[in-house]
Amino acid sequence: MTIRDIAERAGVSTSTVSRVINNSGYVGVETRKQVMQVIQENRYAPSAMARGLSRQQSNAIGVVVPQLDIDFFGKILTGVGEVVDAKDLTMILCNSDNNIEKEYRALDTLREQRVRGLLITPEVDYHGIRERRNLQNLLDGLDVPVVMIDRRLMNPQWDGVYFDNFNGAFLATDALIEGGNRRIGGIISDMKLDLGAKRYEGFLSALQLGDMQPSAEHLKLYDYVLTVEGAYEIVKDMIVRNDLPDAIFLGNGLVAKGFFKAILEKGLQLSRDICCVGFDYIDLLDIVNLNYSYIERNAQSMGRIAMQMLLDRCEQPIHARREHIIPAELILNGSEKRM
Repeated sequence: MTIRDIAERAGVSTSTVSRVINNSGYVGVETRKQVMQVIQENRYAPSAMARGLSRQQSNAIGVVVPQLDIDFFGKILTGVGEVVDAKDLTMILCNSDNNIEKEYRALDTLREQRVRGLLITPEVDYHGIRERRNLQNLLDGLDVPVVMIDRRLMNPQWDGVYFDNFNGAFLATDALIEGGNRRIGGIISDMKLDLGAKRYEGFLSALQLGDMQPSAEHLKLYDYVLTVEGAYEIVKDMIVRNDLPDAIFLGNGLVAKGFFKAILEKGLQLSRDICCVGFDYIDLLDIVNLNYSYIERNAQSMGRIAMQMLLDRCEQPIHARREHIIPAELILNGSEKRM
């Protein structure tokens, strides 16, 4: 059944049926009842896309993330989904795979789908003028509210929800110092992103406050996203050379997984052979009963807050740009201190 069929059976125009379906414009009470009766009798359900096209906008929210295979982004999507479901919206999810061309294509696709708003974790930090202009043009072309998640751009003009990376790294490093460690190294990737740079700053700040310097030969900094295998090779090399620091700060969950793969493979023991504190809860370490201390990032809450912020912006397009910072929480389970 089509809108035209409903109009004929109700004895009204197709535009009147459209106004009833979209709840827009004036329709008399009796006429509305008449149209609704025909709709209910025939169990007519207009498609979301059809309703969206009539309003030049869909009922969908676009979401672009850089890595779907990371638990952190999975939890963000869970939080986003909670709000999307409660508001009877739909989600169009795109994975940029940390590839700038894929990100551009994703934004083009979301523009064609006429999404109502966009949540995005950018692939790069867009410090370059050309890259930033490209992103600006693509987001302007969407002509919808935008909220950034997790990765903060330089001088952003959009709303955003971010984590307190500086304080998280500071708390983690300070815990290692308080645990009695003196030769402290670190493995930090994503240094070209604001989040990587802030974690490095927090790491250094805690050491300086403790009148210490990082163990230079054990400080590994990378501009790019370090994989589990990459972190594994770094730590394995330290072990083979019999040159481990007292403790090490693990810059993210992928680094932590690579670290544990290396020390468990070589039969090393936490708190006896080496101490550590890292970012993000890792469920596998709980399963094997390893006493891993970490910085908790409430990613699910981040997703919920970002989605609600986007809806607020949709309802009130003209108001000051907003940022929400998720605080760091240190979870100590014993891996920060020597036995």
